[in-house]
Amino acid sequence: MPGEFLDQIFVGAKRYILSFFVGAPEWLVRLVSSLITILVLIHVFLGLFALMSVLERKILARIQNRLGPNRVGPFGLLQPVADGIKMLIKEDIVPARADKVVHFLAPIMVAAPTILALGVIPYGRNMTPFAIDGGILFFFAVGSATELAVFMAGWGSNNKFSMLGAMRAIAQMVSYELPLILSVLPVVMIVGSLSPDAIVAAQSGYSLGVIPHWFVVTPWGAAGFLLFFVSGLVESNRTPFDVPEGESEIVAGHMTEYSGFKYATFFLAEYFGMFAISGLAVTLFLGGWNAPFAPLRFIPSYVWFFAKLSTLLFVFIWIRGTLPRMRVDHVMNFAWKFMLPMAFACVLAAAVWHYQARRLAGWLWSLVIVVAVYFVLSRLLDARKKFAPRTYRFAE
Repeated sequence: MPGEFLDQIFVGAKRYILSFFVGAPEWLVRLVSSLITILVLIHVFLGLFALMSVLERKILARIQNRLGPNRVGPFGLLQPVADGIKMLIKEDIVPARADKVVHFLAPIMVAAPTILALGVIPYGRNMTPFAIDGGILFFFAVGSATELAVFMAGWGSNNKFSMLGAMRAIAQMVSYELPLILSVLPVVMIVGSLSPDAIVAAQSGYSLGVIPHWFVVTPWGAAGFLLFFVSGLVESNRTPFDVPEGESEIVAGHMTEYSGFKYATFFLAEYFGMFAISGLAVTLFLGGWNAPFAPLRFIPSYVWFFAKLSTLLFVFIWIRGTLPRMRVDHVMNFAWKFMLPMAFACVLAAAVWHYQARRLAGWLWSLVIVVAVYFVLSRLLDARKKFAPRTYRFAE
């Protein structure tokens, strides 16, 4: 069928390349297969990174009524090339008293976990780069190495601003990893598997041919998705949670003493982390590569995945162009006093929904739990009663 051919065109292309190695040792076939997958994965997301670097500035310029990249090439499309050349030819400055080895390894250690995390996400039907049973566990295991890399950058720079920025980054990343993982727990609990492919398969099918069986359409899934998305903003150091890079306070955080291509590697790792978090959110809550409506299943599965991914990336940019940076104490309070209890509430609501045989009664009871916990927390944490009215005085 034409639809099936388009859906599996990349899988078929890989099989065609591997057909030239028929009769070769098994280890060689596996090696070539892995190299093909890795090269395609890196080039796809490097291209997406280049595109995002232009689109983000253009979208922010549109939101804030400014001019975006418009000088290099038609419509600024050659701006990523110009940026890449600039980063390559800029002087690599290393502080005299910095730990040279740690200073050099930190950018690599930041980028490597994000690239590894991208390898377990299913991008389409039969299009998981490395399908492993514990894919979700692997994702968070490699992602936790980012904190070590950030500490290496701050410590190796031998700069108090870098160290302060690294400590603030680590504090918020550790704090938000708890609600991030707990928001994933209901999905794993309902599906009974840590495999991303199994989670996507559990969200296939439609009610009345219209309503998809995505977890985000359940009360606990919608709340879990919001918690996961907000935690992903923090883990990616994106506005309004980019306190480690408060320009008015600590210059560029743990990246203060980096320049040239090393700085570009940190920049790349931030975007790759954003791609990984968004891709996992699509997999866990938005049905992965499944179509939103049954009649649209003829569209290739990878098109749906990247459409959902692009939507989440647009929301990342939209939030950056709209919200101001939060204060660091507010960021930490939000994690421990609101995000964490709401994550536990999602676990309870998912259990109730499951043991009510996933019927309407379970849907309503899970909604009651989520709304009740949200209402109680909003009343307990009401910040308006803690601050007196402010009086602003302006110089004449």
